[in-house]
Amino acid sequence: MQYDRVPLSPVGSPASLSSPSPRLAPPSRFSGGDSSGGLPSPATAKSCMSAAAKRYKYLRRLFHFRQMDFEFAFWQMVYLMSAPQHVYRNFQYRKQTKLQFARDDPAFLVLLAGWLVVSSAGFALVLNIGLGEFVKFLLYVIFVDCIGVGLVVATLLWLLSNKYLLKPAYRELDVEWGFAFDVHLNAFFPLLVILHFIQLFFYHLIIGRDLWVATCFGNTLWLIALGYYVYITFLGYNSLNILQRTQVFLYPMVPLVLFYGMTLLTNWNLSQSLMFFYHYRVL
Repeated sequence: MQYDRVPLSPVGSPASLSSPSPRLAPPSRFSGGDSSGGLPSPATAKSCMSAAAKRYKYLRRLFHFRQMDFEFAFWQMVYLMSAPQHVYRNFQYRKQTKLQFARDDPAFLVLLAGWLVVSSAGFALVLNIGLGEFVKFLLYVIFVDCIGVGLVVATLLWLLSNKYLLKPAYRELDVEWGFAFDVHLNAFFPLLVILHFIQLFFYHLIIGRDLWVATCFGNTLWLIALGYYVYITFLGYNSLNILQRTQVFLYPMVPLVLFYGMTLLTNWNLSQSLMFFYHYRVL
């Protein structure tokens, strides 16, 4: 086992007996917050960077790949598929050290864009479309499926959180819109892997056939993917100690399960419908 080297004070010095190692207890940049969640005081929160300044800093880093932590972003993606609750522990630490929940490193967004390119190429092979149609399909997936839907969902949940779910003691604080969009990106990644990647391996094998078993298998993948989206969204807002009644973010699971049962009863193959829709959009 290796230990970090910490500068030592002279032997017998009071500092050597009483001063804790900064690696063991990193000092907080603010005081007066909630002791359980590391929340800043309202006075300190007002001194933080404006939302515009944060966006400018984030977008500026998009052009500096050497400053991005791709390894950490990759492991976040792995945890989103296996143990998504661990991802939001890092968001809490960022709030304590940088006074913001939203990501300040665009590495995750860059890797997600790479996944969109790879998965779109797989769809192009399944749909049997040319290069021009592939570019149209890729642009549609990026700017409509990912960004467009994300803007709508993030804005609605951001408004819901700040208007109805803030705890009375934290009315002077608010949920960052950037964090709401980060939650969407986190929840979108497993959905992308399941519906735009894993599903493709089974489409011609079973999902694309006119059988009830094919409908059941394909629609079950949809249920898992959308269920992941709802659950990770819930985890994101539940990690904010300024919010209450966050279980409301799990309510969509009820109509989702009912809709899944309805599709099985009517033998409505959602995967085939998606393929037909995408083929119509690019041709």
